[in-house]
Amino acid sequence: MSQKTPQSMKPATAAKKLGVYLPATPAEFQEGPITRAALDELMNEPPEWLVALRQNGPHPRPVVAQKLNVSISGLARGGVEEALTTEQINALLADRPQWLQNERASMAAVRAEEARVRDAAAQKAAEGRAGSR
Repeated sequence: MSQKTPQSMKPATAAKKLGVYLPATPAEFQEGPITRAALDELMNEPPEWLVALRQNGPHPRPVVAQKLNVSISGLARGGVEEALTTEQINALLADRPQWLQNERASMAAVRAEEARVRDAAAQKAAEGRAGSR
C-alpha cells in the first residue's frame, strides 16, 4: 500500500484561513506549502507572531471590513485599498468619517432585509407544515 502524502496548501490559502495578512507573516511561512497538520497546529497553538499579527495587524481586507462592520466593497468605496493595523481601524471608528457612516448604515439595511427574508421564509415553511396536517 502506498504512503499518503499530507494534504498541503499555498501560503496565501493558509493565511486566509488564519485571517492574517500574508505579507506580514514570517518569511518561513510565506516560502513553501503549508500542510493541513501544520495549519491545525497554528490554529490550536498559535505562535507569538500569529497572536501579535491577529491582535495588532496589519489585517487583511475581510478582517478590516468585519471590524468596521462594512462590506469589502464598502471599504473600496471608502478608499481603503490596503491592509490596516488595529490602531488605524480604531482611529477610523473614533473619527467616523462620512463614508464609514454611510457604509455602516448600508450594511445594517442589508442585514435587516436578510433577516426579514429569512423570517418570511420560516413563517411560510411553518404555515406549510401546519396546513399539511
